[in-house]
Amino acid sequence: MTILKRLNAFCLATFIAATPFTTWADAGHDDGAPAAAGGSGLPRFSAVSETFELVGVLNGKQLSLYLDRAADNSPVKDAQLELELGGVKVAVKPHGEGEFEATLAQELKPGVTTVAATVIAGQETDLLAGELDIRAAAHADASISSRPWNKYGTWAVAGLFSLAGLAWGLRRLRAHRINRVGGAA
Repeated sequence: MTILKRLNAFCLATFIAATPFTTWADAGHDDGAPAAAGGSGLPRFSAVSETFELVGVLNGKQLSLYLDRAADNSPVKDAQLELELGGVKVAVKPHGEGEFEATLAQELKPGVTTVAATVIAGQETDLLAGELDIRAAAHADASISSRPWNKYGTWAVAGLFSLAGLAWGLRRLRAHRINRVGGAA
């Protein structure tokens, strides 16, 4: 094989390895795994006061709420919760110790929605306020950014190129030694 053919083969192999194949897929054909349920891709809000902390996770029309004490992060026992999203009252049902669930009449539209919650726990009453920011593009990007094989694939390709370069160099060194030893005899 001549040096020109080797150079052409090396350039072609480098081009193929360096081409980002993931950009060739159209929308809907990218084979990306959907964001895991309960993962960081779901919209959420938090509302904090000196006494309580309320965290809400929205999954479509289902809203899961978690009420804890701000001081020690323990769930609030026997609490009553009244919730308003964008000025509309939402019925909340207790689901466990410090956990509540609510089902919305319709899915919230992208944008910022105000959240107001009244917490009544024994003799303590508190008003919590927060904002729920729903972004339409965030859900589409979540599946694309959740591909850990991209990072490992890059390292694997770099490792293969390093091994190929090492093998090529050893082969050249061996050929050079054979020519030098063969020429002396």
